[in-house]
Amino acid sequence: MLVVDDEEAMREVLEMRLEGWGYEVRVAATGTEGCREAEKFNPDIVISDVVMPGLSGLQLLEALQATHAQRPVILITAQGSIDLAVDAMKQGAQDFLTKPIDYNKLKAILEEAGREVALLQEARKLSRQLEHDSGLGAFVGTSRKMREVYDLIRSISSTDASVLIAGESGTGKELAARTIHELSSRAKHPFVPINAAAIPENLIESELFGHEKGAFTGAVGARAGCFEVADRGTLFLDEIAEMPAALQPRLLRVLEDKRVRRLGGPQEFRVDVRVLAATNQDPAEAVSAGKLRQDLFYRLNVFTVVLPPLRERLRDLPLLAQHFIREFSAKHKIQVEGLREETLALLQEYTWPGNVRELRNVMERAVILARTRWIEPSHLPAYVSAGQRAGGESIVLAEGTTVAEAEREMIIRALRSTANNKAEAARRLGLDVKTIRNKLKAYGLDS
Repeated sequence: MLVVDDEEAMREVLEMRLEGWGYEVRVAATGTEGCREAEKFNPDIVISDVVMPGLSGLQLLEALQATHAQRPVILITAQGSIDLAVDAMKQGAQDFLTKPIDYNKLKAILEEAGREVALLQEARKLSRQLEHDSGLGAFVGTSRKMREVYDLIRSISSTDASVLIAGESGTGKELAARTIHELSSRAKHPFVPINAAAIPENLIESELFGHEKGAFTGAVGARAGCFEVADRGTLFLDEIAEMPAALQPRLLRVLEDKRVRRLGGPQEFRVDVRVLAATNQDPAEAVSAGKLRQDLFYRLNVFTVVLPPLRERLRDLPLLAQHFIREFSAKHKIQVEGLREETLALLQEYTWPGNVRELRNVMERAVILARTRWIEPSHLPAYVSAGQRAGGESIVLAEGTTVAEAEREMIIRALRSTANNKAEAARRLGLDVKTIRNKLKAYGLDS
């Protein structure tokens, strides 16, 4: 804390009060001295008199704003007026007090300013982390699960082996494929993504393998397919389980032989393409359901990268949110610093069925709606700010939670939600009442 006042008695009283509240305090007798002291001391908060000989409090505020616009400055004067207060707030003062000082009010103002400082420090800490150690490539996140993903991606990027990337929608499967490509020896050559679920069934064969003029109605000219376009690079086949079953044997043959024939073409030609595939379904279940040929699955599944859903890596959420805040602040030319604590709490309680993609959309909306430096709970969609959960109430367990601890939590939650009706709780959990009673006895909660 820096106190600037030309009255020695006021400086001494403020210094004594502030130190009693736990602040480290420096003092200055003039505005000019206050500028020098601020440069050396770099205080978190400044309290300054307004009327001083030489540099006034408003001039000091302007000078401090030029070097540290976010630092809270509280102005104090014995000549308070509405006009002066309005001018001070317009210039960026945190608040305005008149003498004699109401110290309870000052303490409340300082506590609020302290919260602002703490939020700003946390936002800057996250921003520094984004600059230096935030993830891998365009991935953001440092949780244990994501570091395991990064280690696997680094290991397989130097090879030409096929990779199957699994994960829910919105977890970043294409981003994983791009990262593998960019870390590989093929990085200077094309990365060609294709979504098997987004292309009409009658066009996907042409999209993959190309066609010659007249190969089918509407083929007015020859066209290279994705395998040709991706030659010496990487082809990313997204939603591979949605590929028509009749086309999968031909894809398998191309993967095995490295040779392609255009539709209506007379001859095959070699292609040098690394294939990465992805699915938002469980690959084994897709095989069992007949959506994905077993031999194609084995050919693609030399390595499997499984991307965790956001609800299983909530430790990464503050860093991800700050990343998107920075991105959309720049895009929309809005100065937003970060999240309020209560806003972050709401984000961490939500289950994110749309994963990182959903978080990105929520953050863009919040940045656009924000009218202050901080994203408030009111800037979030109603289904997030109201605490609603996807698919009903969820239990979020910290990393390292044991099965026994998880079981205990589920039983207690079930009893609470059924007003301690053991029979109904047992039915919901798929247990019998005797098991519930024995568990409660073991927990010491049988009474």
